[in-house]
Amino acid sequence: MFEDISSSEILWFIILTFYACTVTIATKYTYHFMRSKGIAVNVAVYYNRKIIHMLAGGVVVLAVPFLFSTPWLPLFAGAVLTIFTYIPHKRGKILYWFQTEDNLNDVNFCFMWALTVFILWMALGTPWLAIIPPAFMAFGDGITGVVRNALFKKRTKHYAGNLFMLVVCIALGFYLASQATPSIPIWGIIAAGVATFVERYEFGPIDDNILITVFSAIVLTIGFYVGPLM
Repeated sequence: MFEDISSSEILWFIILTFYACTVTIATKYTYHFMRSKGIAVNVAVYYNRKIIHMLAGGVVVLAVPFLFSTPWLPLFAGAVLTIFTYIPHKRGKILYWFQTEDNLNDVNFCFMWALTVFILWMALGTPWLAIIPPAFMAFGDGITGVVRNALFKKRTKHYAGNLFMLVVCIALGFYLASQATPSIPIWGIIAAGVATFVERYEFGPIDDNILITVFSAIVLTIGFYVGPLM
């Protein structure tokens, strides 16, 4: 297990974990900038959360296939960030510039990022399919939130955001699934459609981060075993 991990991978693990934490902390300044421009607290917080989704979770997950030979270090990186985001909630001292007291969505994001990459990579033997659900969650759900926030200035499940999410996820699903062995780009598109559909729903603590990753992972697993559709 760990004997296959190179020193360069350990270095990248440290760099990317530090990068993700730095992006998260840096959004404190974007929060105060937005507040200085008269943007409401909830709007600034929601924008920041989506910035973190894309610049931290998204950028890092796209780097995974190029930098790591096993899923172990991505799992540990996600675990570190899960703990990093959970502790403020546990202590009752949230990181106000992107966290809210009424949900643990930011923690769920980190947890599902780590878990999905690890399980799919171990089960299917390819990082390319493993990174698709977290990429949907990071970039697809990220652009959805930005669009809705810009239009309605609040957290909402309006379909307008889903239209943008679908476009982003189709592009990601098609390209990333085509890099896998077997190459299953059509299944990547199907997974994009499913992820976009389930993003509109939440069931108590089961938020859209969980639904997006779980359902798209199921589709990709089916596609892996069924094989290419074209």
